[in-house]
Amino acid sequence: MRTRIPWRKRLLVRLLFASVLIAACSVAATAWLAVTTTTSALEEEQGQDLAADNKILAQLSGYAADHPDWSGVRHTVSALAAQTGRRIALTTADRTLIADSAVRGTALPPRPAAAIDPLHTDTYTESGAQLSGIDPRVVGPYRLSAKERGDLDAVADKERYCYDSYGIRTTVAHTPSGRPYLVDDDGTDTSAFRSIGCGGLDDPLMAMKKGFLGATRTEAKALATLTDLVRPCLRSKDLDLAGQLYLTFDQTGRNPVTGSFLLTTKQARRDQAQTDQLAKGCVTGARRTQLEPYAAPAAELFLGLGDQTAPRFDMSRANKAKIVGAAGLVLAFTVAVTAVVATRLVRPLRALTLAVRQPPELHTRAPVRTRDETGLLAEAFNDLTERRERLEEQRKAMVSDIAHELRSPLTNIRGWLEVTRDGVVDPDPALLASLHEEALLLQRIIDDLQDLAAADAGTLRMHREPVRAADLFEQVAAAHRVAADAAGVTLVTDADGTVWLDADPVRMRQALGNLVSNAIRHTPADGTVTLAARRDGDGVRLTVADTGKGIAPDDLPHVFERFWRAEKSRSRRTGGSGLGLPIVRHLVAAHDGTVEAASAPGSGAEFTLRLPAGEAPADVS
Repeated sequence: MRTRIPWRKRLLVRLLFASVLIAACSVAATAWLAVTTTTSALEEEQGQDLAADNKILAQLSGYAADHPDWSGVRHTVSALAAQTGRRIALTTADRTLIADSAVRGTALPPRPAAAIDPLHTDTYTESGAQLSGIDPRVVGPYRLSAKERGDLDAVADKERYCYDSYGIRTTVAHTPSGRPYLVDDDGTDTSAFRSIGCGGLDDPLMAMKKGFLGATRTEAKALATLTDLVRPCLRSKDLDLAGQLYLTFDQTGRNPVTGSFLLTTKQARRDQAQTDQLAKGCVTGARRTQLEPYAAPAAELFLGLGDQTAPRFDMSRANKAKIVGAAGLVLAFTVAVTAVVATRLVRPLRALTLAVRQPPELHTRAPVRTRDETGLLAEAFNDLTERRERLEEQRKAMVSDIAHELRSPLTNIRGWLEVTRDGVVDPDPALLASLHEEALLLQRIIDDLQDLAAADAGTLRMHREPVRAADLFEQVAAAHRVAADAAGVTLVTDADGTVWLDADPVRMRQALGNLVSNAIRHTPADGTVTLAARRDGDGVRLTVADTGKGIAPDDLPHVFERFWRAEKSRSRRTGGSGLGLPIVRHLVAAHDGTVEAASAPGSGAEFTLRLPAGEAPADVS
């Protein structure tokens, strides 16, 4: 049976893995050298300076948020191009050029790097832009007057002093609209400290206690305009405002223009989340309409290489040292991996060679340390050694058994001849019959040994022909009828007349005769020996069953071994020579069949022969 080796343990896979590992290390080293020595050039050529790109996008987005058009952006574009070394171009949606840092007539890059639209932004990460899609730097009518900024700065100073009294250091910062807010030393807002009672700028209730309303006059006026823009949208969705929009702040407390409101609805059972979503959509749309005159229209930003030339690859001493060092490391790693793999592969082969060179009498076993091809070879060598030992033991036992089997009849013949020669007994017919019986026994043993030798050598002659199973059984039964009657055993045949074999009739009678003689010998008086033949699929099943005492389970696996007897004390006359069943096995195997024994103590034994089926001759009806 062929043993399947797991893929990971096959020598071929391990060699391939070592080769792939070495190749991967070589490729990785080469890639590392290429990257480390050409990084700056690649960044310039491919435009991967993300910091400069983000700076350009942020400043141009801020310009669009603070100007109603792009008419004065050329100076900003030129300044940014000089600072970053990048080519910067702005166009309208239909690719009409607005401003370009390159010389006139230079072709634009194939694709824009980003779109600049402060009212529909998803690239600018300033707090608030991702919530509404509107750049918080678009202030428009919400920009505070100088007086309002001064009043709010005074409130901010009072709040800062309040925090200072609690040991909280804060700084005043301003939103794009000019409204102040406080941040701590880390740059975060002070909303986490509202519980101490210093809030005012970003808390309408606290501002009211301090004598300051949440919205300034400018912001209130802008909110009133926003309210008028929101109402038509809400009414189209069966919603309406319960009052005017009033000032609230975003989650940072810095943006006061989001607007808060109370709604009334004509559908009392409408889902609250859906209602809020509809309302927020109306407010956002109204804010875009309100802020549109104050922000520049949408534009497309193109980025490319500036007038600077990319640095050329310089094979400096440092780069040469890197290449030599990397090559040396790869070479050392290759030698190490090869040495490890070769050692692991050669070690079991050396152990196997040492075991093979040992003398046979030492019964040396090769150590099995792996489950790959080498390990399987070591296991096969160990199995071969064990089979050789078993065969040697069987050979010695067979020589001893043959000597024993031949010695007994020869001793009898010699003894009777010597006493006859000395005149002790007369050579009467009874003595001659006894000597003849001993000679026949010797002849039978020699014939059996000759048949076994021919079977082992593969020279057993076979003359196959169509044979009817019923005729074969009748011939075997007739040959053993006298012996069966003398033992008081009934011999029964039960064969289907349509069963034919393609077999040598002489050899088949010999095989069945051995089985029948064994059955008669081990069946007590009034017992029965039955020969049966039946179809078995595409083959034929022949059985020889008896009603004797059967075979013990421990003895059943050994019945086809040479010179084996279930009862060692039995003589050859009651137990046979021990060669009949091995001959049966060889004869059946020569017919491309199998034989097996089944038995239980006290219920008899049954031998089953499975043979290929034959076809009846054409002249047989």
